[in-house]
Amino acid sequence: MTAAKIPQATAQRRNRGFQQTHSELIETAVRLISERGMEALSIAALARAAGLNRTTIYYHFESREALLAAVKDWSGEEIVRGMDLSSPRIDRISGISRFVLDNPELIKLWIDDFIDAGDIRGSYTCWDDLVAGVAQKFAASGQDVDAEVYCVMLLTAAIIGPRVFQKGVAPGLDPEVIAGRFMREHLRALKRDGLI
Repeated sequence: MTAAKIPQATAQRRNRGFQQTHSELIETAVRLISERGMEALSIAALARAAGLNRTTIYYHFESREALLAAVKDWSGEEIVRGMDLSSPRIDRISGISRFVLDNPELIKLWIDDFIDAGDIRGSYTCWDDLVAGVAQKFAASGQDVDAEVYCVMLLTAAIIGPRVFQKGVAPGLDPEVIAGRFMREHLRALKRDGLI
């Protein structure tokens, strides 16, 4: 191995280690939020839960706000993954419902950010493709439907609906049963509207 390659290889190993630790810290923060609520998350609590010192945590997140921003980004990525148009429709629908039911505190955080963050394209980069695809399907069937509003309705129903159902309509019902019911109704509505 030449001397020129050693620093590059070392930098790649360090970068991989940084990324792995960074991801593990976000996952630990998510677990803390899910178990104890948003108020329980702090740099010190994350350090204790991860078995690291606070200096290491500050190396990854300069403040609690930066940590929360990373958690919001992570939850947004999980929801967007559930809307990936290249994934099977059933997987997308049930995945979102399960994520919402399994992570209620994160969903509260994500919804607040989603509503107040501005342009949806910043949180959901496939938005324009989704709206265009829905508009095209409705146009082909001769239906006069506002595709943007329809997509907002689909999105909010998928993200807020399962939680409202679990907390206010059928408390105590198994989350898998709720996810299954929502998946069936989403599919039925999409079929009714000629989208599948």
